[in-house]
Amino acid sequence: MNKTILELNDIVKTFPGVLALNGINFNLRSGEVHAICGENGAGKSTLMKVVCGVHKPDSGEMTVNGKKESFANPMEAYSKGVSIIFQETSLFEEMTILDNLFLGHEVTKKIGPLSIIDYAAMEKQAKEIFKRLNTEIDLGAQIKTLGMAQKQMVEIAKALTFNANIIIFDEPTASLTEREVTALFKIINSLKAEGLGIVYISHRMEEIFQICDRVTVVRDGQYISTKNIKETNKDELVADMVGRKMGAYYPKAETPIGEEFFRVEHYYDEGFLEDINFGLRKGEILGFAGLAGAGRTELMTSICGFTPKAMGKVILEGKEIEIKNYKDAMANGIVYVSEDRGKYGLIVDMSIEQNITLPQIHKFADKMGIIKTEKETEIGNAYIKEIGIKAPDSEFMVANLSGGNQQKVAVSKALALQPKILILDEPTRGVDVNAKAEIHKIISDLTLKGLTIIMISSELPELIGMCDRICVMKDGYIAGSFEREEVTQEKILALALESKKQNVVGV
Repeated sequence: MNKTILELNDIVKTFPGVLALNGINFNLRSGEVHAICGENGAGKSTLMKVVCGVHKPDSGEMTVNGKKESFANPMEAYSKGVSIIFQETSLFEEMTILDNLFLGHEVTKKIGPLSIIDYAAMEKQAKEIFKRLNTEIDLGAQIKTLGMAQKQMVEIAKALTFNANIIIFDEPTASLTEREVTALFKIINSLKAEGLGIVYISHRMEEIFQICDRVTVVRDGQYISTKNIKETNKDELVADMVGRKMGAYYPKAETPIGEEFFRVEHYYDEGFLEDINFGLRKGEILGFAGLAGAGRTELMTSICGFTPKAMGKVILEGKEIEIKNYKDAMANGIVYVSEDRGKYGLIVDMSIEQNITLPQIHKFADKMGIIKTEKETEIGNAYIKEIGIKAPDSEFMVANLSGGNQQKVAVSKALALQPKILILDEPTRGVDVNAKAEIHKIISDLTLKGLTIIMISSELPELIGMCDRICVMKDGYIAGSFEREEVTQEKILALALESKKQNVVGV
């Protein structure tokens, strides 16, 4: 225990035109969880890809379990006890769990001159590993039938089939529920107790202080600091990450709140939503809290016409409106920004300007249907300046932007439609602490310009810091609501976890 099992010295890695890693140092001990923090693009994932053989460093040394190593590919890293679990798993969806576990290093046995796969031996080993992880799972199930938490468990088990003693987790909780996060942390603590070394990459500060022993900060590809968790705090880490002391994390502007101008009444969708009633006042930020599966996203996507219309009324500015599809929602000034910007919000292989103008591309075409690119460029550059997208120009590809700047493009795309109501679903998911503060500032500034916002977030401090009111959903209904001055995390959780439906007052 506490022996150094991974050491990196002066690691340098360049890509065309980019110095991604500039003399990075890092070490991992057995029996510890060591976090790596930094803004999007700081070099965290690149460094770990160097460790696992995805990238070859230009210079520097790596020592693994006392030996100098330089892996040619991830399989070689696996064979030497180093495993990485990416945010997006690397499993083969059509194959079974058992086949994925031993792919490329199947257990074989001899029958005469032939070597055949020994499924019985693999199954026995796999069952022992999952028992060690305190997890029951059908080894014959296909990966595509599993949820994200189960897929991660398979990835961990796969690492253990190689007898890995170094496991790297890259944003492991981004797609997990709170219950699944708790289960994952139990697994990590059990692996730590066995003497494994865990590298933990995350933007979520509360997780780092909950699960980690040490934390290393990188910024702009450079090593900044390594600290014991018990001897530091969030403000110190953030200052190291961004190179300065941060201002307010939640810069909520005090805006005048007008009269109610939007209302949803007796909104009902069997199996998903149960008698939803809420109003929205001009210029406010209305938050929606709740555990995973509470129905927050389902409610908003239904209102916006992405799913078949539920029963009930949607009233805007005193008139009942009918929304059959998202085109109707946009025409009425209701615009939705998805929690999954990569899947539903952006086309990352297109430019910033093309993404921003795409929902209203007909406005940028002449009578022949030919796009007027100069008008696209004008709009794109305007939003780069207004929203603060960090890019050289509007023709820059979205795929090459950091997560925070991609989110700014998604918001710009919505704002270009000039909405009356902007619905933001998990607006800061997967972005670093500095980008979060920037996005919060953008949201606050939008209300000063008269925009009304609905915000869904799984981060209670974010909701409490940014919203004028918060509705709490559970099992498809609104369990209650709180005004800004009375809300606390404890009150929100009490409603979210309440087993019986509450009488809703003032929603």
